[in-house]
Amino acid sequence: MKQRDVVVHSGRLVDPAAGLDAERDLLLRDGRVAAVEMPGGLRALQETELVDAGGCIVAPGLIDLHVHLREPGQAWKETIATGTRAAAKGGVTTVVAMPNTLPVNDSVETLAWMLAPERDAAVRLLAMPAATRGSLGAELTDFAGLVRAGAVGFTDDGKPILEDGIMRAALVSAAREGVLISQHAEDTRLTALTGGSSGVNAGALAFRLGLRGMTIEAEARLVERDIALLAEIERNEGLRPHLHVQHVSTARALAAIRAARQAGVHVTCEATPHHFTLTEDAVRGYDTNAKVNPPLRAAADRDAVIAGLLDGTVDCIATDHAPHAQHEKQVEFDRAPNGLTGLETSLGLALCALYREHGASIADIVTRMSTNPAALLNRSDLGTLAAGSAADIVIFDAGAEWTFTAGRSLSRSKNTPFDQALMLGRVRTTLVGGQVVYTDPDSAPS
Repeated sequence: MKQRDVVVHSGRLVDPAAGLDAERDLLLRDGRVAAVEMPGGLRALQETELVDAGGCIVAPGLIDLHVHLREPGQAWKETIATGTRAAAKGGVTTVVAMPNTLPVNDSVETLAWMLAPERDAAVRLLAMPAATRGSLGAELTDFAGLVRAGAVGFTDDGKPILEDGIMRAALVSAAREGVLISQHAEDTRLTALTGGSSGVNAGALAFRLGLRGMTIEAEARLVERDIALLAEIERNEGLRPHLHVQHVSTARALAAIRAARQAGVHVTCEATPHHFTLTEDAVRGYDTNAKVNPPLRAAADRDAVIAGLLDGTVDCIATDHAPHAQHEKQVEFDRAPNGLTGLETSLGLALCALYREHGASIADIVTRMSTNPAALLNRSDLGTLAAGSAADIVIFDAGAEWTFTAGRSLSRSKNTPFDQALMLGRVRTTLVGGQVVYTDPDSAPS
């Protein structure tokens, strides 16, 4: 059955990829943007569904490069269906699933299972399979076969690739396939040496809490090692690998990334909302919902992440959405797993911290949350609403304040330190492929 045409009208279209920030109407046809017109130019069309975006921002749907959906193997925490419904509620129209599933997503068969329509994903589901078999850091997976099956990059995620030779081989193989290597930057050898496995930043607070914190050096040293490998490969192999640093959290790592980019090395990075809105003080009461990896850092590092977002050193915002069941978090701090949920709060936190408090523009936010992630994935059909692009759209009221209530989250898990936190920018409607996948039940565009 043919999909009905949709007209999104009366909104302010913010599309940095197209250099557009103005009132425009959109015609959506067969899952794509068919036309971008001046206000009022499309409403006379017959047989169309009208979506009123009055008073709201209309932007390319958000793209989250770092999401844990827990399927297969840990459906009590999250499923692809529940996680992607939470994404839609947060205005996220594309998610990239991490491979730490059971079994690890390291094969064409597991990747195909995850991407199958039977998983009932509410938004576009992409995946980065493991770079090494079982994420054990010893033997590369079948990069070519996995890319043919739909892989958009490779990562061992929370188990960083430590051996120089294996990381070098991964970067070379990924470069030959035209995709990136996404690395969790933590030298776990150093972490183990210092006993810092508690999910709290090393420093005075960790000492007062009786916890062995994770050091800044563990993150920075692996970033510096990986950048050196990139430069060496470019010199000697004639290749230009793409390293993407996950959830950067320290000033030292950011300084290394900034210097490498100025030298022309192909390194990008992401930051999470919790790393640019919270500090280590959030764990002062042994709050396991604030226990993450990398840990929440001191204010100086938090401020460095904000500065990196504002000056463009940090390319994108990604949530590291990591759902855990309530009983898994309600244990002693040392025993609790790392991670928090974030798909429904990422836009609200970014608008609070970067737009309202630090003067970033709406276009800056859209760039970090849609335009740049699409470019990193080499997806020219995403991250823009130019004619011919995918009709993936978020409509949000940038001035609306609201309170996030974890109990109303669409995620299967509720582990978040942002329960009852004030947010800015309420998502009104989310469309994927021209179809409405979320409408705010509590309000409507004016």
